[in-house]
Amino acid sequence: MASPASRALLAALTTAATVIAHGHVNDIIVDGVQWPSYNPLVFPYMSNPPKVVGWTTDQTDDGFIAPSAFTSSDIICHKNASNAGGHAIVAAGDKVFIQWSTWPVSHRGPVIDYLASCGSDGCETVDKTTLKFFKIDETGLIDGSSAPGTWASDQLIANNNSWMVEIPPAIKPGYYVLRHEIIALHDAAYDDGAQAYPQCFNLEVTGGGNDSPDGVLGTSLYDASDPGVLINIYTPLSAYTIPGPALYTGAVHIEQASSVATATSSAVTGLVSSAAASATTSSDTQLTSSTAAAASSVTIGVSATSTAESSATVVSVVALATEVVSATESSVAAASTEDALLTTAAASTTTATPVEGGSCAAKRVHARHVRVH
Repeated sequence: MASPASRALLAALTTAATVIAHGHVNDIIVDGVQWPSYNPLVFPYMSNPPKVVGWTTDQTDDGFIAPSAFTSSDIICHKNASNAGGHAIVAAGDKVFIQWSTWPVSHRGPVIDYLASCGSDGCETVDKTTLKFFKIDETGLIDGSSAPGTWASDQLIANNNSWMVEIPPAIKPGYYVLRHEIIALHDAAYDDGAQAYPQCFNLEVTGGGNDSPDGVLGTSLYDASDPGVLINIYTPLSAYTIPGPALYTGAVHIEQASSVATATSSAVTGLVSSAAASATTSSDTQLTSSTAAAASSVTIGVSATSTAESSATVVSVVALATEVVSATESSVAAASTEDALLTTAAASTTTATPVEGGSCAAKRVHARHVRVH
């Protein structure tokens, strides 16, 4: 009989094969160092998930936050989000590369980035409802001459489902939450139809200047009736108003580019000096370069036109899971099984192909629940 850890592996891989409509952030890269983030399709099945720089959420179907929940705490860092267990080190002026698992072409809309100071006690224990966010980057409609237009999300997809943002060089050193978000507008012509996908990461910013920009509480960032939230993108648009407050005056907009990780680090925990934090070694790493290499060997292909092909994909993933379970139980302990869960399912979500033209369920549920694509 399969062990509990093995059954969890099988469940996670099957889920990863079927939940491919939306995405989540797998990791961030800063100055060549990869910092793993929270994986909502894998970590909930682990008895002792690693501490990472991304905030924990219970949106295990890669779902979204509806406009009717924009005044709830879910909009801050996603559904029922709780503090990340550690943070990444970044210098003011550095670029943060944000890698999504996937993103569907049909889910067009803006990409927006914010920072919020956590104060001297750090971000691992901060009350998220007290965080005040200031906007450091935004990109919306790029070309609206023909519907549905070209959007920031299209640029993200073209850049291998990734986005790059610069930490403003003049902000004061300290602990910050980086809030990165895509707002999908494919259903935004209808009330409560827009879809927000916020993702949060803990940072310790070093260097920098003395700027401490005023911010806005997460629950006050948007209104359901904002012109950039309630909008029909299926008619040609001459302009688009990006939701949220104005950009911080010290924000730096950069051209999108790729980034390559040359090292991987576990999250830094506790309020340690930046010098000590930078000495974190690969022996503390939860996800290693060998993990990434193993992950790259698994690919899930999803056909937008063939139900049979999609079904075959799920079957192949289940078969893969069964093989991994068998090999794991015969050769390693339960702890290694959990490592297999992390690496194999992470690969599934990273390589899933976005599907054009997918429709979301017409039924809209309570704002605090995530609707399934």
